[in-house]
Amino acid sequence: QVQLVESGGGLVQAGGSLRVSCAASGRTFSGYAMGWFRQPPGKEREFVAVISWSGGSTYYTDSVQGRFTISRDNAKNTVYLQMSSLKPEDTAVYYCAAGRTIFASTTPNKPAEYDYWGQGTQVTVSS
Repeated sequence: QVQLVESGGGLVQAGGSLRVSCAASGRTFSGYAMGWFRQPPGKEREFVAVISWSGGSTYYTDSVQGRFTISRDNAKNTVYLQMSSLKPEDTAVYYCAAGRTIFASTTPNKPAEYDYWGQGTQVTVSS
């Protein structure tokens, strides 16, 4: 019923920048926080960033703070992840996700807190 579709992935050199997008369709996302996760090769899915419905609250994993910025445009039902100063260890499939009670939780970095997921977009950072 609900679809989240990521786009904007690709190949970029270390130190470069890339913006990935996630467009929601099928239902309205009023009141939903939107987050980004990633899955590096051979590893489990890990949290990257999340933003509240209003955009007033954000939370990042330590390894991306100062380099990545999450934002959203509710009129377009779209969330963005602007990635700068990219490192090879940022290489992963990036997934967007939506959840209703993320900022009421003490563990907004846990996948179980999210209700809807996209199919992912590949980001590869070369050395």
